[in-house]
Amino acid sequence: MRTEDRPIFGIALMLGFCIVAPMGDAVAKLLGGTPLAQVILVRFALQALFLFPFIWATKRDWRIPRSAYGMVFLRTLMHMLGIAMMFTALKYLPLADAVAIAFVCPFILLLLGWLFMNETIGPHRLLACAVGFAGAMMVIQPSFLDVGWPAVLPLGTAVIFALFIITTRSVAKITDPLGLQAVSGVIACLLMLPLMYVGQWIDEPALHWSAPDRYQWSLLLAIGMLGTLAHLLMTWSLRFAPSATLAPMQYIEIPVATFIGWLVFNQFPNMLAGMGIAITMGAGLYAVWRERRIALNIDTQQA
Repeated sequence: MRTEDRPIFGIALMLGFCIVAPMGDAVAKLLGGTPLAQVILVRFALQALFLFPFIWATKRDWRIPRSAYGMVFLRTLMHMLGIAMMFTALKYLPLADAVAIAFVCPFILLLLGWLFMNETIGPHRLLACAVGFAGAMMVIQPSFLDVGWPAVLPLGTAVIFALFIITTRSVAKITDPLGLQAVSGVIACLLMLPLMYVGQWIDEPALHWSAPDRYQWSLLLAIGMLGTLAHLLMTWSLRFAPSATLAPMQYIEIPVATFIGWLVFNQFPNMLAGMGIAITMGAGLYAVWRERRIALNIDTQQA
């Protein structure tokens, strides 16, 4: 059965991702007082623990080809760094602001593809990139005045995840996506354990392990479950609907994050940040519409 035959189901799965992902970010914000390394360790450990039984039950091949070892290791490092930067930003920024700033990632992907992969990028794409980045700066500006340098961390997250996506593309053709995530979870744990040992030795609070109480354990378990579920929802959505159909749906994550931020933390973007969020969403949706129009024109010419 061809996955394109079920676009409504794919859209529903992507909608689930857009709800679950900001919920995970909200839990990370609630864990703001927990050492960062501890949150990352548990998050990736649970990712591996949740995925390996699923892989075993479905008899998927989780093994990584030898030629991809280096890229998988680099991809895992970038994943860890991106999550660490985002979790740190969430300690200081409203949830909606942090998510909106990180949504410059698609524009950074366009620019990276143009700079390093010789992909064509015309004036319309460049304009969308410039407008989207300007919108992100409007969100950063009031946050930077309030909290300083942590306001730019989601921008760093966007850059890291753009590189992460490019790296993932290079290994996705020769690895199973769920096996790749499970193995990455194991690699992350193997990296975090000695790092936390050194953190204890040099007395770096962010790298400590502090015994979680029952409430913290519930949040740590939730962040592992939500992170894993969000990835599965996105992966499965792409099996049932083309990316061009799903791309506009991803921007639903911003208003969902705004609602969760208001509901849980009583935080709402100010007027300038709200305008920046609207501009970023508008530029992103325009870029998606433009890509679909180009694809339709190509298909028409080839028909």
